[in-house]
Amino acid sequence: MGSRTALVEDLMERFPQVPREAVFKEDLLRGGVAFDRSALSDNEGGDVKPKSYFIFSFDHGTLPELGEAALRRPPEEIILTGGPYDLRRTVVSVRVNPASPYRVAADEEGLLGLYLDGKRIADVGVPPMPEYYRHTLSNGKSVMEVAPTIQWGYLIYLTVFRVCQYFGAKEECQYCDINHNWRQHKAAGRPYTGVKDVDEVLEALEIIDRYDTQKASTAYTLTGGAITSKVAGRDEADFYGHYAKAIEERFPGRWIGKVVAQALPKADVQRFKDYGVQIYHPNFEVWDRRLFELYCPGKERYVGRDEWHRRILDSAEVFGARNVIPNFVAGVEMAEPFGFTSVDEAIASTTEGLRFFMSHGITPRFTTWCPEPTTPLGKANPQGAPLEYHIRLLQAYRQTMDDFGLSSPPGYGPPGPGRAVFSVSSFMDSLPADETADEAAGAATDGPADGPAGRPEVSARV
Repeated sequence: MGSRTALVEDLMERFPQVPREAVFKEDLLRGGVAFDRSALSDNEGGDVKPKSYFIFSFDHGTLPELGEAALRRPPEEIILTGGPYDLRRTVVSVRVNPASPYRVAADEEGLLGLYLDGKRIADVGVPPMPEYYRHTLSNGKSVMEVAPTIQWGYLIYLTVFRVCQYFGAKEECQYCDINHNWRQHKAAGRPYTGVKDVDEVLEALEIIDRYDTQKASTAYTLTGGAITSKVAGRDEADFYGHYAKAIEERFPGRWIGKVVAQALPKADVQRFKDYGVQIYHPNFEVWDRRLFELYCPGKERYVGRDEWHRRILDSAEVFGARNVIPNFVAGVEMAEPFGFTSVDEAIASTTEGLRFFMSHGITPRFTTWCPEPTTPLGKANPQGAPLEYHIRLLQAYRQTMDDFGLSSPPGYGPPGPGRAVFSVSSFMDSLPADETADEAAGAATDGPADGPAGRPEVSARV
């Protein structure tokens, strides 16, 4: 349409029911953002919380291709406000793309802004360095390496197994760079622990608990690669579960416990529950049968799509439907060479999956696909899916929830534009604000109104 600005404004006009904040957020998530030197952090020695690379790279280039952004990390997330579109407070996960038409830079007065096609479109706030990041474990490891916080500080992300046993072209999910991300960090000499020791995790959590005086962190997620055999002598349910057991014994009720794992048999899911996990994420990745088989060959080989879905439904009998929240990767439906060639077809397929799960009371969530260049789908689709797909998905997601009388899933903080803190997609931003929406396990997981530990985001000067 001549410029990215024209494309975005056209979609905002065509889909006025989708918050304008969500339109910009989805475009930044799918296509990334460039950072001027003035907008980079000073890593763990500065005042801005740096990007932790907590599981995937979520970048449009490898570390050597990112230039100074690989040496001085960008912030973990940015907040957009104001500008000519009068944006309400919008939290966006950072995905670096030096070639993006979006750029974060400081003006002559040192104020950070987001620029599109050379025009300033929003003020930018960045997360302050939390006090707990300034402390190290007894062995010298940083809290950011062992237990980073994301989603504007409310979620502790515990990637306790940093590689995946689905390995190689015949098993790895075709959009996933978990194994490459491990390799690139090790090649760069960065600390990047493959299997995290449970005692290190507990020590990091003790530091967070001690210095997070405002109790801004309200949940933790245990996650990592799939386990098809064993790790440290444990199968998948026991491996991830034993961290939950240790955390709940040491910090009973302090955080809501979540686990992202494969769709496991019901008896294994019960073990998660017994260990103290409260929310289960057995991600279904992509709905279409043919695309699941092509894009998730390891999951198809070891479990199979139909069995995967049966196990998701079975897990609702253990956790309750509301506390089973499978993720899908929004956008891979349209990835060449096998994906749908029209937005209409892709939305119809994804909506079919949403209706299937929501008809059983299960509310999926989604992550906006970032086409990482070391993955097969990223190499073939560097631009990702069309922005129109992502905007129409937000529309279809909200309509399907309304059709089945469901509210926003628990454990993600408040819904609504200007309130949402979930940063890797806009599904929470696009839902109506609901001050009374109940949260899982009788505990609220609303993120902080300001930065981590209740401090306002750093935005005035750099």
